[in-house]
Amino acid sequence: MISKSLHKRESDLANSNRQLELLSNGIFKNGELPTFKAKISETGQFPLKAKKLEILQINVGYMCNQVCAHCHVDAGPDRKEIMTRETMMQCLDVIKNTGAHTLDLTGGAPEMNPDFRWFVEEAAKAGIKDFIVRSNLTIIRANKKYYDLPEFFKKHNVHVISSMPHWTQGKTDKQRGDGVFAKSIQALKDLNAIGYGMPGSGLRLDLVYNPSGAFLPGNQDALQRDFKKALLEDFNIQFHNLFAITNLPIARFLDYLIASENYEDYMYSLVEAYNPTAVTNVMCTNTLSISWDGYLFDCDFNQMLELPVNSKVKHISEYNEDLLENRDIVISQHCYGCTAGAGSSCQGSVI
Repeated sequence: MISKSLHKRESDLANSNRQLELLSNGIFKNGELPTFKAKISETGQFPLKAKKLEILQINVGYMCNQVCAHCHVDAGPDRKEIMTRETMMQCLDVIKNTGAHTLDLTGGAPEMNPDFRWFVEEAAKAGIKDFIVRSNLTIIRANKKYYDLPEFFKKHNVHVISSMPHWTQGKTDKQRGDGVFAKSIQALKDLNAIGYGMPGSGLRLDLVYNPSGAFLPGNQDALQRDFKKALLEDFNIQFHNLFAITNLPIARFLDYLIASENYEDYMYSLVEAYNPTAVTNVMCTNTLSISWDGYLFDCDFNQMLELPVNSKVKHISEYNEDLLENRDIVISQHCYGCTAGAGSSCQGSVI
């Protein structure tokens, strides 16, 4: 039966409500920010509608071996929220019957879920063609039981997407913790050694760049060239693509913005960089996000803010694609983050 600890639910909702209030009711010295609803209404894009489902993004748990400063999931070693095999089986039932072609597994560190490998193997049997695992890289070197992850990924042709804040140790460790850079470099070498990220290889290895401060990412193509040049020259490491993702003003990053007194300026920078063209391709229109306990959201950012889908169907056990298709996407002020500049999604720029 659908269940969740009442105490945990109340705690999640209280934190989400606090963050939503900060996002929605902020009246700054330079005036009140326009609502995202009003902004997309100006170009006739409200309500934002879901399109045909292509990607199932499943968060298999918030447990992680790192505590990154920008993490919008608030993941860490102390998080106990883990998707059970029962919920995974409900997801598998959906995978067998949906038109989605991509399964995107995230966390925390998704590999830390004790049923992670079983889930990947069963999803492969269910017909998923494109697997994405969002690995933090260091998990590969965290413990001996994870050393063979590159081989496991290769066996199932998993598309590995990994966070890499910078090609230098100082900037990476500042955002993700001491020693993270060295372990990440070794993990990338391990992946390269079996073919991941190499020119012409079908074993896809992509990196994700998040800005380390209260500013928007630069041009994705330019960043990719810089990353490729530096990692090849300094460490003989290769990868396929770099995805530049805007930090959304939620969770730890929102706390950082407030503590550093950058919140007002950052929100204005998002609004000023708003691009209506990006709205057309935001990830929430073709993606469904599933939380560790099986609840449905338009994206994982809405998941963190406890903003469920606008549908009678709220849980994976009640899944009905006909009822979910063409639904109104739930929006709030944080959506400016996905529509600023070239746009931002889990696959990088959308323009």
